[in-house]
Amino acid sequence: MTLMRVFYEDWQMECCGRTFSVGDEVGWRLVSVDEGEARGGCWYGAQAWVENHGGPKHRTVGRVRAIDLVHQEYAAHHDPRAAETADPPPGTVVFRATGRKLEPVPGSRTLEPVDSCPRWFDGFEYEEQPPRQVPFRVRRAAGALVTLEVPDDAEGPGRRAARTR
Repeated sequence: MTLMRVFYEDWQMECCGRTFSVGDEVGWRLVSVDEGEARGGCWYGAQAWVENHGGPKHRTVGRVRAIDLVHQEYAAHHDPRAAETADPPPGTVVFRATGRKLEPVPGSRTLEPVDSCPRWFDGFEYEEQPPRQVPFRVRRAAGALVTLEVPDDAEGPGRRAARTR
C-alpha cells in the first residue's frame, strides 16, 4: 500500500461531496497537481486534488488514513466604502462592494487534524468586527488535506510521486 496526499477543496465538498471519516474507503476522481502548481503552494503539499465536475472518468479508490482541515489567512481587498458603519444615518446613500479579492497571506496556513471531513466549511473569521481598514485580514477553511492509502498497483494521478516517497 502507498500513501498519497489529496486536497479536497471546500467548494467541491459543499457542492457535490459526501462526508467521510478516517478509516472510510472512498472513490474519488483525482487530478494530478503539476509541478508549477505544487511550487506555488496552491494545493498545500498534495499530489492530487478531487474533481467532482468532470475530470477523469475512473475513480481512485483508497482508504482515508488522516484528515487535516486547511485554514488559510487572506488579505481582503475591496471598495473602502463597504467598510463604513453598518448603521448609517437615515437618508444616507451607502455604496457596497460587489465582490472581494482575497489574497493568501504567505506562511499563514495551518492544519487542524480531524476525524471527519465536514460537509460545510466555516465562513470567514475577521480579525476585527466589523473591518475598519482596507485591506483587512480574514481566515477561513480552504478545504481538507487527506492522506489516502491506495493499493500499490492502483492507477491514477500522483502515483509516480507517491511511489517515490
